[in-house]
Amino acid sequence: MSSFVPVDATGHRFAHGGANLREPVVIDEGVLAELERVVDLSPLQNQPALEALRDTKRALPDVPHVAVFDTAFHATLPEEASTYALPERWRGEIRRYGFHGLSVAWAAEQVPVPRLVVCHLGGGCSVTAVRDGRSVDTTMGFTPLEGVPMVTRAGSVDPGALLHLLRNGVTIDELDHALEHESGIYALAGTKDVREASGLALDVFTYRVAQAVAAMAVALGGIDGLVFTAGIGEHSEPIRSRIVERLRHLGDFAVHIVEAREDVVAARAVRALTGGSPTTGS
Repeated sequence: MSSFVPVDATGHRFAHGGANLREPVVIDEGVLAELERVVDLSPLQNQPALEALRDTKRALPDVPHVAVFDTAFHATLPEEASTYALPERWRGEIRRYGFHGLSVAWAAEQVPVPRLVVCHLGGGCSVTAVRDGRSVDTTMGFTPLEGVPMVTRAGSVDPGALLHLLRNGVTIDELDHALEHESGIYALAGTKDVREASGLALDVFTYRVAQAVAAMAVALGGIDGLVFTAGIGEHSEPIRSRIVERLRHLGDFAVHIVEAREDVVAARAVRALTGGSPTTGS
């Protein structure tokens, strides 16, 4: 158990808030129950966040604890961008939520142009269209598995192919693990270090990201600025260059590198709800 310094409030980042938790909120028993209910929507991120929250509440029982959500920034997605073409009985919960919202919100503040595309390229990768500071489309959907390939995640795969695997002996747990931990750049390059990847892995990755940026241009009616952020986006000039080169047909647009600062966005949300001086707990 880590030691804690005295604070007025704490902030906890959750990747997924589900259908009901779409804004920063002070955590009470009802919120905690809802966080536990939706943990399976993003277990890789939400489960550790829940454990950190429980530890922090035990260590600091007398201060408010605030949850912030990466899905919250994408609450502005229009129905045409958030709706899957599924039977109505499933569409109440099965919809496109979007992720990396804290990072995208920060990037949009730093580059306040009318038509912005943000490429959050790190361990997880997403591309988001931001019009006048509001998210209007993004590549991640119901879970962080949808969208462009990532370091160990596959990104979007034909659901028929996944059904084929399940019908032919692959278990749900095997498929879950493979899609989260054995796919993406790692599957194609044999390494999780993007600096060591080459050939087909980088061809597929940069092609799919550029495709996604072009798709976001449809949502925005063009591009005024393109942001690269997070570990790969900030530090890999060769990958940035390959993506931008694939997009030159879209015309002139400014390219920006923005340091990801989700912690600042989370801290401001905590302060707005509690008036305290927060520390971000997860």
